[in-house]
Amino acid sequence: MNEAAENSIVYGSGRKADAAIPRPGVRLRKENVAVVVTDPQNDFLSPDGVSWSVVGENVTENNTVENIRQLFAAAKEMDVPLVISPHYYYPQDHRWHFEGALEKLMHDIHMFDRPAALDLTNFVGSGADWLKQYKPYINDGETIITSPHKVYGPESNDLVLQLRKRGITQVILAGMSANLCVESHLRELLEQGFEVAVVGDATAAAQIPGYDGYAAAITNFRFLASDVWSTTEAIDRLLNLSKPVEVCQTV
Repeated sequence: MNEAAENSIVYGSGRKADAAIPRPGVRLRKENVAVVVTDPQNDFLSPDGVSWSVVGENVTENNTVENIRQLFAAAKEMDVPLVISPHYYYPQDHRWHFEGALEKLMHDIHMFDRPAALDLTNFVGSGADWLKQYKPYINDGETIITSPHKVYGPESNDLVLQLRKRGITQVILAGMSANLCVESHLRELLEQGFEVAVVGDATAAAQIPGYDGYAAAITNFRFLASDVWSTTEAIDRLLNLSKPVEVCQTV
């Protein structure tokens, strides 16, 4: 692992070597690790998405789209489970009697809208669909796609169940958006007893005058996660896992 990769993310008071907060770290185990990505969908990551005006600058700065793609590719190369926790809203969700601030915004701009849970009408290419460049990885028949989370965290979907059923105890976490769904997934996974490393530049957040969602997220990632990695570091660690050995059977 090179020094540039080690020091490419700011950790509180400085780079990794100067960080004031402890870094427990995660020693990955091939049989126990999964890559979990939240909301790799057009409404967050495409210039045509409904939230691009507030997240686009940070997505571009972080190279988030390509960094997530590289994580996908590394997971597939190493046969590490790739798990997607998506965000969908159906008409029934627009009938809620109350909402938090960003829930209201997402509902108002019809973010992640689909006509019904069992209806894929106009899904392809919509804001709720995957980015085009991610489809070969997500739609390969091997990627685990959970039921949708509805606010920010995985408490309302089956992510934890899917991980437990596969013996996963370690998570490399990335996706959108940093201070909302990613941070909420981080908090719940920690409460559920998982080791979690967050990939700090494979995410991004809304930046609105007076509100920097990404800075808030990075601060909390450092306070909460076992570690925060750059994409380069995460891929390096994945690619150095032991590949499964093919056993030739003789008759």
